Amino acid sequence: MRVDTDDFARPCRCGREHHIDVKEIIIEEGAADKLEEAMSDGFLRQYISPLLICDTNTLKATEEIMEDIYDRCQVLVLDAEGLHANEHAVQIVENYMDEDIDLILAVGSGTIHDISRYIAFQYKIPFISVPTAASVDGFVSNVAAMTWKGLKKTVPAVPPIAVFADSRIFAHAPKRLNASGVSDLFGKYICLADWKIAHLLTGEYICGRIIEMEEKALRTVSSCLRDIAEADLESCEELMYALILSGLAMQMVGNSRPASCAEHHLSHLWEMEVINRPLDALHGEKVSVGTLLVLREYKRIARAIREGRCQAAPYEDRDAALLEETFGKKGLLEGIRNENDPEPLLEVNPEILKERLEEIAAIIEELPEEKELRRAMKNAGCRRDVYDIGLTEEIIPESLRLAPYVRRRLSFLRVSKMLRLKGEA
Repeated sequence: MRVDTDDFARPCRCGREHHIDVKEIIIEEGAADKLEEAMSDGFLRQYISPLLICDTNTLKATEEIMEDIYDRCQVLVLDAEGLHANEHAVQIVENYMDEDIDLILAVGSGTIHDISRYIAFQYKIPFISVPTAASVDGFVSNVAAMTWKGLKKTVPAVPPIAVFADSRIFAHAPKRLNASGVSDLFGKYICLADWKIAHLLTGEYICGRIIEMEEKALRTVSSCLRDIAEADLESCEELMYALILSGLAMQMVGNSRPASCAEHHLSHLWEMEVINRPLDALHGEKVSVGTLLVLREYKRIARAIREGRCQAAPYEDRDAALLEETFGKKGLLEGIRNENDPEPLLEVNPEILKERLEEIAAIIEELPEEKELRRAMKNAGCRRDVYDIGLTEEIIPESLRLAPYVRRRLSFLRVSKMLRLKGEA
């Protein structure tokens, strides 16, 4: 399928003019051949010194299908073992780059794309996305999820000028990778609810059309989970399209608000390794576990609201000592304090929160029930419980308490710090 990106940049009822930078998106069997044609005789022929960035795993998955493309590029193969989007990987790329590089090809999944889009932004070089697995929604994002000196940060980057997603490659990726993409997508249930609640409480900008895009992507993928797990080409193309839709939503807003909130904050917290050891888990796998934990917590609060057991209270800083103890021992306290200054809960009027509790409960009640979402995740092969990713249940309360501080973004998990549930401390 060829995605017409002009459809996403037309005037919107939200009142904003959305901007899309990616000009070409092709998701189909043989997309790599279209890329070679574009580099030989098409709109990419002007670039004469391209750098292809991949890792040892994605090289094996693509070198036969993309042989002609590898031949025409300078190729940097990063070691897939222990590879992260951090300052060390960036330095490796910078040390390898020739001065005349005029185009970057990111051949890989999330980590390769974050490294490539960051480098492309820093050096003002366009880049091409070649996804090798439908594992994340960040292929066309305009921000990069990076780890800088131990802190998880979302930093400015650039989206690709084109995406060539060949289902001969990504449909045959390890099942775990495509299941991770489903997991990342299921996280949208939580982040969209968080966005709606933030809008309700503070008037934060929201776009109904983007919400509808994300919800459509969720419905599409939910209808073919077993086929995705069985590597059916057409269903995997639907998954890739849904993930790219989510990335386009981020471009339209200009940040990751439509695709990431409380569920991702848990994932980022665990990736910072301040309350846990290093995890052998993919980004999406941590997101799916975080999604289910947050969903359970939100449903619990919604029940308390309906039963009249929930009261709103003015914001009080009760976590300063916990933040100092947790992040201080890793030398990350100053970074966390800077990230959370000013405190976003100061924007929430407790009286408005009190008045809107019933509406908040209604938003939460529109979310799938935990049992229903667990069943869907099982059909797709997603990780669902903390022990699936190397954690224990003892870590859950602390994770829920700390996760909102990883990003200065208003989630309902953060708002819940202003709620008092009857019968609980």
